[in-house]
Amino acid sequence: MAINNPQQAYQQNKAVTSSPGELTLMLYNGCLKFINLSRNAIEANNVQLRHENLVKAQNIIRELMVTLKTDNELGKSMLAVYDFILSRLVEANTENSVEKLTEAEALVKDFRDTWKEALQIDRKHRHTGK
Repeated sequence: MAINNPQQAYQQNKAVTSSPGELTLMLYNGCLKFINLSRNAIEANNVQLRHENLVKAQNIIRELMVTLKTDNELGKSMLAVYDFILSRLVEANTENSVEKLTEAEALVKDFRDTWKEALQIDRKHRHTGK
């Protein structure tokens, strides 16, 4: 199957060639993108677009939840926060709530920023040997 859209081809290739850590970062960024699109839809009173984008954000959080290793306290704590984020996204959808969307967004940004920093530290250690 040929891909006619160069942007789509780039994204598909990026997903195939990325490390697990980079894929996780892509998931966080995708979730934030869908949250932002949902916020715009709420402000435009576009129920269908709000719902579609919030379902996409919820699916990303669910994916992060099912792939999380919960055999230690950190994993268990992260799972609890993911569950909270998921509940806020569901409530933002059912209640048309920008406030609950903002709560979820802040937590996803924290995870994303922490993950991005961890990847940068890991890359630095791998390339410098320190």
